[in-house]
Amino acid sequence: MELSLRRLRMLRELSRRGTVTAAATALHYSPSAVSQQLAQLEREVGVRLFERQGRRVQLTDLGMVLVEHAEEILASAERVAVALERAQEGVTARLTAGVWASVASGLLPGALSALAATYPGIEVRTVDLPPEQSAAAVREGDLDFSFVIDYSTYPTPWDPALAREVVAVERLHAAVPAGLFPDDSIPLHALAEQPWILAGPRSHFGKAVRIACQEAGFDPRIVHEAQEQSTSLAMVAGGLGVTLVSDLALGLVPDGVDIVALAEPASRTVSVAYRRTPTQRTSLRLVIDAVHKAASERGLATGPVLG
Repeated sequence: MELSLRRLRMLRELSRRGTVTAAATALHYSPSAVSQQLAQLEREVGVRLFERQGRRVQLTDLGMVLVEHAEEILASAERVAVALERAQEGVTARLTAGVWASVASGLLPGALSALAATYPGIEVRTVDLPPEQSAAAVREGDLDFSFVIDYSTYPTPWDPALAREVVAVERLHAAVPAGLFPDDSIPLHALAEQPWILAGPRSHFGKAVRIACQEAGFDPRIVHEAQEQSTSLAMVAGGLGVTLVSDLALGLVPDGVDIVALAEPASRTVSVAYRRTPTQRTSLRLVIDAVHKAASERGLATGPVLG
């Protein structure tokens, strides 16, 4: 019997999520692809692994046995990858990372270019994910690491199965239509009467900014919801409202937008999240070091290991 690690991950995710659709969403596959792979897994092992109960799926007793062993198999596969890397004179590895727009544009180009010059055997592939989803994808084994954020007004709840290392500390700035505020800095409450362009309240950024505004004594009047800072900035340039923007996104600022410092400093930390293992993969350590260096070259303070 030959067991596919990919199919074992799918079965494990099915046991956790309860539906093929939810498992497919978590793994970034289509539901039909997951169904086909699970059916193939059943053919390989020769037993029924799950039964449909309405919209949900219930694992059989034998399915549960396989899931329990799948946890051990997947953990063992990760230990093998670590051992092979450490046995090589040169480091060769393929890592998959969860990123979002400002990290992908502001940190990764410099970090990965420098890494490739010294360690060409390390290949980093990226998946564009909302920060709210990336840590879970690391925990489930879909990603080797991801970038996560904590805001000074809204820290992220943390999973003890994951470690994280701070790689950058960003300030938040007001982004306003050109000429709206002539001063070098403004208090946040000066934006209370302005229309706002902001990510939805379920996103970390949207939640953190709403909390900051409430602490400043007002609820922002949101006229446009936009998830990406580049989209928000384009709307600010069109005179449609104001928003906040982080250091890493300053390279995305178009003409027609003024960046104004906030009188009450607001910040967020950018960290790399990865699964806890007895020994850290050499390739992962080298990637994190490269990101640290790229952040330092951009003038962003870095911090200690967390968690």
